[in-house]
Amino acid sequence: MSSTALPPAVGAGVAGVLGIDIGGTKVALRIEPAAPAPAPAPVEATLRWQPAAPAARDVEDLAEHVAALLVRWAGPVEAVGVAMPGTVDAAGLVTTWPGRPSWTGLRFADTLRGLVPGATIAHADDGDVAALAEASAAGCPDVVYIGVGTGVGGGIVLAGRPCPGPGRGSAEVGHMVIAMDGPPCGCGRRGCVQAIASGPATLRRAARHRAATAVTAATAVTAVTAVTAADVERGGEGGVRGVDFVELRAGWVDGADWAVRAVRESAAAVAVAVVSLTELLHPALAVVGGGFADGLPGFTDAVAEHARGLARPGHPPAPVRAAVLGGLSSLAGATLLARQALRPAHVPAG
Repeated sequence: MSSTALPPAVGAGVAGVLGIDIGGTKVALRIEPAAPAPAPAPVEATLRWQPAAPAARDVEDLAEHVAALLVRWAGPVEAVGVAMPGTVDAAGLVTTWPGRPSWTGLRFADTLRGLVPGATIAHADDGDVAALAEASAAGCPDVVYIGVGTGVGGGIVLAGRPCPGPGRGSAEVGHMVIAMDGPPCGCGRRGCVQAIASGPATLRRAARHRAATAVTAATAVTAVTAVTAADVERGGEGGVRGVDFVELRAGWVDGADWAVRAVRESAAAVAVAVVSLTELLHPALAVVGGGFADGLPGFTDAVAEHARGLARPGHPPAPVRAAVLGGLSSLAGATLLARQALRPAHVPAG
C-alpha cells in the first residue's frame, strides 16, 4: 500500500465532490469543488492494492485513504462518484471482477455509502465514466468511447448522460461480437472486440507474425500454426518468443511488417466497433483511448482510416479522434458523475 504526497489542507467551508477510479492494481482519488466557481485546487491521492489481498483488506485500505483525503480537503463532501471495472448488479453486489476476484459478492453499494456518510453516491462502469469525461472535454453530448488496454472497454454518452445509465449495466463495447469464428475471448465467446484488439491479443498476434518472417516460407506455416496464445504468453515455448509492448511500439514506428500487421488488425477491429455503434446510435464523435492505444502513435489514425473504408453510401461513420484525457479519463468521469448526482441541488429547474 502506498499513496501520493498530499497537499496541505484546503477547501475549508467549500463543498466538494469526491471522484474514485478503482482499478485492478491501484485506485486514484480526487476531491474537487462541487460548484464551477473560483475555488481551491483539487486534492488527490493514489492507493496501490496489495497483491491478492482479501476484499475486506482492500476496503479497509480504501477507507483509510478516503478519510485522509477528507481531512486534507477540510470541507464537506456532498457527493461521491466511483468508476468501477467490475460488474455490479442492481442490488449493489459485485458479481464478477477478474482483476480482484476476492471482491465477488462484496456489497459494493453499502461499502461506498460507508466511505462518506451522508454523501450522495453514484457509481458506474469505468468505461462509461471515461466516455462521460471525454464527451465533456470535447464539448460534445453524443459520444462513443473505446478504450484499448489490457482489455477493451468503452462507454456511450447520449445527450450528455451515460447510456444505459447507472444501475442498468454498462456499454460492454469490448464484448461486441465482430467475428463469429474469431479467437476465443476470456468471457467464453469467440470473436469479441477484446479478443482481437486488446493489448495482450495484439502482442500474441505480433509474436506469431514475427515468427513467420524469421523463417523460410516452408517452415513458417509449421512455426506459426503450432503456437498457441498460452505459448506466446509464457514467452518462447513452441519455438516463438513473445513480444512485449516496447518491441511492438518500436516495430510499429519503424514500419516492421510483423508489427504493422498486428497493430492494423487491431485497429480494424476497433473500426468495426465504431462503424457498428454509428449504425445504431449515430453519435457525433468516436473517441479512442486507453493506455495501449495511447502508446502507439497513429493508432487512432489507423482506426479512422479503416472506419472510412467500411462506410456505406450516404452513411459515413462518426469522426474518430484520440482521447484527450489519457489515463485520467475515468477519474475525471467519476467526478463528473458525482456532480451530475447533485444537479437537482445545484441547478435550478427549468
